[in-house]
Formats: sequence, C-alpha cells, structure tokens
Amino acid sequence: MSWNPLPSRNWATAVLGAVGVMSLTALAACGGGGATQPQSGDSGPIAVTASDDACGVSRTTAPAGNLTFEVTNKGTKVTEFYLYAAGDRILGEVENIGPGLTRRLIVEVTEAGTFQTACKPGMVGNGIRGDFTVTGGASKAADADSQLAEATRGYQQYVANQTEALEQQTALFVDAVKAGRVDEAKTRYSTTRVYYERIEPVAEKFGDLDPAIDAREPDLAPGEQFTGFHRLEKDLWSTGLQADSGAIADKLLTDVKDLHTKATALELTALDLANGAKSLLDEVATGKVTGEEESYSHTDLSDFQANVDGSRAAIAALRPAIDARDATLGTTLDSKFAAVQELLDSHRSGDTFALYTELTPDQVKDLAAAVDALSEPLSQVAAVVAR
Repeated sequence: MSWNPLPSRNWATAVLGAVGVMSLTALAACGGGGATQPQSGDSGPIAVTASDDACGVSRTTAPAGNLTFEVTNKGTKVTEFYLYAAGDRILGEVENIGPGLTRRLIVEVTEAGTFQTACKPGMVGNGIRGDFTVTGGASKAADADSQLAEATRGYQQYVANQTEALEQQTALFVDAVKAGRVDEAKTRYSTTRVYYERIEPVAEKFGDLDPAIDAREPDLAPGEQFTGFHRLEKDLWSTGLQADSGAIADKLLTDVKDLHTKATALELTALDLANGAKSLLDEVATGKVTGEEESYSHTDLSDFQANVDGSRAAIAALRPAIDARDATLGTTLDSKFAAVQELLDSHRSGDTFALYTELTPDQVKDLAAAVDALSEPLSQVAAVVAR
C-alpha cells in the first residue's frame, strides 16, 4: 500500500445526522426507451436534443417552479447539459450523457429572469448556449416543507464547515510548496483536496473559480492558464517545482478563500442537495474510476472516498423527506453505499489508500460496477424530493 494519508472519518457520524444535499439537478439516467416522453405545450418536460454541434431546446420559456429538462444525446461525443444564471452561476447540470442516452435534470427556479442553457459536447469549453426565460414567481419548496427546510439548513452548515477546513488546509499546503518542502507538500496534497471533493458541485456554482482551483491540464481551452491543485500536482510529482510554483500556490489560496466566502453565503434548495449527491458520483465515474483525475500523484481513491462521503452526507440530510415519499428508496441507497464503501475499504490500510496504479483491471472494473449500481437509485432522488 502506498502513502495517501486521510483525515479522520469521525466527522461522518456527526455530519450524516445533520447534513443536507447539494445541487439542483436530479439526474435520472435512462436509455432512450425508458425515458419519459416530452410533452407538448407549456407543461411537462422540456425536450433537449444534443448533438456534436447543436443544442436544441424545445421550449425556451417556462413559468417559475420546478423545471424538468429531458436531455437526449444524438451526437457521437459524451455531453453535458447546464442551466446558468447571470455570471455563469450554475443552477443545474447533468453530466456524462453518453451517445444515445437520455438523462433528466430537475431545477427549482422561483424567480423570473433570463437564463442560459448549454450543451457541452465532449464535456469541454463554454458549450453551445441559448437564452431561456423564466416568467412569474413561485414559492420555494423548503418554505412550505419543514423537512426540506431542515435538510437545506443542515447541508449549508456542512458546506460551511468543509470550506473552512479547505481554506485552513490549503494554507498549510501552500506554505509547504513555497518553502520547497516537497515531501510535506505531497503528503498534504491529498489530505487537503478531500474537503474540496466533498463539496465539488457547490464549488462549480461559482463559475471561473472551479476551473481555477481544480481544472486538469487536458481540459483547458487553448490559451487558458494552468493553475490550481493539479498544476501543483504536476510540479510536485512530474516536473519538479517551477519558478512560478510559489505564485501558483498563492493564487490557489486566494481562490480558495474566495470560494469559502461565497460558499458560506450560498442559499441551496432541496433539489440542489439531491443533484449534488448524484453529481459527486458522476465525478467518480468520469475521473476517479478511470484514474484521469490525479494523473501525476495517482491518489484517485482518496478523491473517490471524499466524493462518496459528500454524496452520503447529502442523502443523509434529505433522508426524512425521502422516507416520507418513497419507503424503499432509502434502504436501497443504504445497501448500495455500503457496497461501494466495502470495496474502497479493501484498498485501504489504516488512513492510506492504494495508488490507482496499484489496482488491477478487475479491481477497477469492480469499483466501476459498484458506482454504477449506486448511481441508478441516486438518480431517482431529485424526482422523489420534487413530489
């Protein structure tokens, strides 16, 4: 087993009883035959037809309330779909939509305004965008439901705690980088990132901050500067510290402080929580299970564990509402989370995980299958919460 120290998991016991869930997108993954058929008129799901060079939205105006988008990928590339508010603030997203698949996004929008839809073929760039107008107004679901209100309050406190710890640990990591203490910086790298990975869908709501902190080099558009954790990962494990590594480290700390300030003021909805739980598993499926996220340090299983922790915390906050609406979904989620955790624990020794490069192809396959099995019931949560 290789080094990859993790903070104590004792936080989970307290968090799971009081925490809520994140983003607003309920993703129901389904094949073409199982998708809900779009309805005509001003009600029902809004059909989105995504291709490699187009993003067709069947209706571009809707009344305030819960908006449901049925996104079908008719292209050849894996795509994503987003709903943005002003300043590229993400209101909802659904990722990892393979060719031929249809996935659902449910977003609570309670105020009138002009927004933007976007499809991202290849999951890169600013996407193919179009204006979307919301009219009228609607009450927030949490205002009329004490269970949902409690869930969002609990999860917002969770986010505040995680971003506070992220700022503190990033400061220590940056100090080690700037002082040239490479071994210490390597050790602090993964233990710092867990706090970011637990709340990553919330971080994505703040536009350019997320790529500044967490972008991988292959995902950058031409001309974009490579900054953040993964730039320093490359410096520490591949190229050696560079002349500008200290400046990159300073910028990372500044960005994390900005993220903490904004995250603690963020107002979330119950659908944010449900979609955040699913988005964290999408992060695992698209990066951690493939070994693409930590391509230099290979500490992907540490990120994997943090994503699972964050997803479980979100579901724990919503659990009273889930149980009241669907008596079996909660127990199904419990069993699928347990199966994923059992596999992760098999690659753990104390507080350290095996490096991704130490896993066999069969072990990777088993992890991917467990994530897929958990992802399916997670994709149902938003629709259950929206009832």
